[in-house]
Amino acid sequence: MTVGKETPLMNVAYLYPWDVVGDPSAPGRLADLGVQTVALAAMYHSTRAATPYHPAHRVLDVPHPAFYLPIRPSSWSRLVPASPTWTPADAYLQARDALKAVGLQVHAWTVLTHNSHLGSANPDLVVRNAFGDPYPYALCPAHEDVIEYCERLVKEILEVGEPDGLILEACGPMGFGHQTVHEKTSGADWTPTDIDLLSLCFCTNCAPLYPEPTRAAVRAAIDRTAPAPTTSAVHASSTIEEALGHLSDEVRTLRAAQTTTLRQRLISVARDTAADVPITLHANPDPWATGAFAPLPSGEPGADVLVANCWGDPATDATRLARLKDLSTPDQRVGAYVLALPPRPADPEVLADQLRTYSKAGATEFHLYHAGLASPERLTALTKALRLHG
Repeated sequence: MTVGKETPLMNVAYLYPWDVVGDPSAPGRLADLGVQTVALAAMYHSTRAATPYHPAHRVLDVPHPAFYLPIRPSSWSRLVPASPTWTPADAYLQARDALKAVGLQVHAWTVLTHNSHLGSANPDLVVRNAFGDPYPYALCPAHEDVIEYCERLVKEILEVGEPDGLILEACGPMGFGHQTVHEKTSGADWTPTDIDLLSLCFCTNCAPLYPEPTRAAVRAAIDRTAPAPTTSAVHASSTIEEALGHLSDEVRTLRAAQTTTLRQRLISVARDTAADVPITLHANPDPWATGAFAPLPSGEPGADVLVANCWGDPATDATRLARLKDLSTPDQRVGAYVLALPPRPADPEVLADQLRTYSKAGATEFHLYHAGLASPERLTALTKALRLHG
């Protein structure tokens, strides 16, 4: 189903199944927030979550990524997602029904290549940097087993979960950046360019695709031990293009092709399974992007909505959003992924001003993170901000 540009502004609140299951007041609270749609996690990574409203607990430890729909063994191949033990195995279905009962649309929030459970069990399928270090949380989409797992995940969510929409997160490679147990990496003083270089994958499938000197160039640039390909001085490069020099174009093209393959195969599976279900992509126009918002340097006409991350400086976020808008087709909507948690203030005027900034940059949807993690004060501020902007 294609969503037209003239469709009124839509507000989407992000939520975990455990925010609803066991809390009868949750659906009404979401309906009162001023949203039309809930992005409900169907497949999500590990986390430690506050649950400030739940009658049974205040903190929930989620030790591994889980699939919040019943697992049908016949639907999977080599990679099989884990079930949760902290909430019912059909938590998505229970939460979906409760939310739809109060008139809300429910979209399946689907995390794809970010999976420490499957990565730890299958180290041959994960991203590895130029030094050979594995990132167990990051499944590499250069492997057919990973693409097939993502295809089966999308198909199963559409068939069993029957969502009103599909939201694809981490639809490409994860990189170095990751909040993990007692993260101890900041003291290395790596620059943003170093982080980009450490995010390049050199697994057994990726490494042979690059030009021969690529690994050595990446290692030298990070360690400042030898000249980069087109420079004579050993110093920190200001961009990844400078660090890679004449290798940059070919490496960038190869990485973009991997993400494109995964994205287009998943869109194809989704259309074949549920042709009228709209597809939302968490996307970044930066061709070197890794993480939850996958690189989308040339756009994707097969999706209905493109969503940009807006968690940083509002002016910088607006620039990114405008770039994504430029890549969109006339029939596509563009969304702003808006943070309602710290360091954002619980101030409706400040939040409304940010919403206006994102709207001017091209956003016709506000994706609000996160309606289950936010305190009552923050939800109140967000509700007022939506009314002020609306």
